[in-house]
Amino acid sequence: MSSVFCEISKYLMMILFAVYTYECFTVLMSHNQTPERQQKIFFNQNILMFMIHLDAFLVIFDQTDDVTVLLFYLAQVVFFIVVLTSYRFLYEKSSRLVVNNMCMLMMIGFIILTRLSYTKAIRQFAIAVTSTVFCLLIPLMIRKLKFIRNMVWLYGVLGILLLLYVFITATTSYGAKLSISILGYAFQPSEFVKIIFVFFVAGMFIRSTELPNVIITTGFAMLHVLILVMSKDLGSALIFFIVYLVMMFVATHKILYFVSLLGVGSVAAYLAYLIFSHVQTRVIAWLDPVSVIDTAGYQICQSLFAIGTGGWFGSGLYQGMPTKIPVVEEDFVFSAISEEMGGIFAICLILVCMSVFLMFLNIAMQMKNRFYKLVALGLGTCYGIQVFIMIGGVIKFIPSTGVTLPFISYGGSSILSTTIIFAIIQGFYLFREDEGEINVSKEKKETSNKRRSSRSRSKDN
Repeated sequence: MSSVFCEISKYLMMILFAVYTYECFTVLMSHNQTPERQQKIFFNQNILMFMIHLDAFLVIFDQTDDVTVLLFYLAQVVFFIVVLTSYRFLYEKSSRLVVNNMCMLMMIGFIILTRLSYTKAIRQFAIAVTSTVFCLLIPLMIRKLKFIRNMVWLYGVLGILLLLYVFITATTSYGAKLSISILGYAFQPSEFVKIIFVFFVAGMFIRSTELPNVIITTGFAMLHVLILVMSKDLGSALIFFIVYLVMMFVATHKILYFVSLLGVGSVAAYLAYLIFSHVQTRVIAWLDPVSVIDTAGYQICQSLFAIGTGGWFGSGLYQGMPTKIPVVEEDFVFSAISEEMGGIFAICLILVCMSVFLMFLNIAMQMKNRFYKLVALGLGTCYGIQVFIMIGGVIKFIPSTGVTLPFISYGGSSILSTTIIFAIIQGFYLFREDEGEINVSKEKKETSNKRRSSRSRSKDN
């Protein structure tokens, strides 16, 4: 009977998530919808996400027969209700789609982590609560504090110092220097440096896009990347490089700069392959993982086996063997989702992440303030490329680099930094709404002045 319930549950979750995903793109693609229609879609999304959440935890309770799972579920429900209502009442004009997607991705993360490691799921939930409470003030800060655009060199120097500190003091974990320990908690500074890196690059290009300033900015950016490569944090190095490449091209509109930097990056990647055995191992595991299945290829092979075993519809929660994949909670959580929740569910997850990326770009394009426009573009690119690198490595599309899937993979630094990014984007969205109101009021004043002047002329005549 338990297996029947699990089987029905997976199909229900799949259908509900497919409808939720469809609603995401309905909002994005339909620009002429009335506010009432949009609010109805957002409310429907809330219902769908809570139904998915309830369905999954009923299965988890059925499989574990642990009452504390129900208490954990109720704590999450309270948390998500508080988050949704807080954004709605504190920031009436906030983007409901961004908030809904943030909560939906967190829910999926809690579901799969509870299945994989209950202890890690509880820890992740505690960090998520703290992060969200902390980040509730960020939209207000972005909206009110104008001086953040003036601290350009502080962002650049602080980022380099933090990365150097990690390189010098951090211990090697899984072949790379990633984190430092603060009060017994592992802390990964690169997750936060990428945010201030975006602010640094945007601030520099706002000042000037002439060649001397581009050279200076590129030098600082490449120093960030070089330190990360020396720390063997290749995933973060790739994210920093691509984010800078995109921001530089959008700011300067110089195809020569883009092609030149891309060529330099390609040569640097090849040199890194020749110098670092760590890179060679990952490339070999990518090209032919079966040939090294007992060593470097074991993780990616287990990932591919899991995805293939799950198929389109998945085996159901607790019916697969995702724990066979090493470090599955952090680096290969997408494989676990594909195996037990199904390929269709995994594709919907990719599409939801894509809708987040498109929403970020949409906000960036509509910003009139050039600094905020570049920052929104950089943070959106940062999010999008991280999702691409993580999923691409899991499915053997590109070599695995060990980055996390935002909001879903286990990792305190990852969930805090991603929550900060979403909060900053919310601040930009509110700032954009303020700009729109100012423009509307100006137009009304101009129209009113024109009417007055025309009336006075007619009286004179």
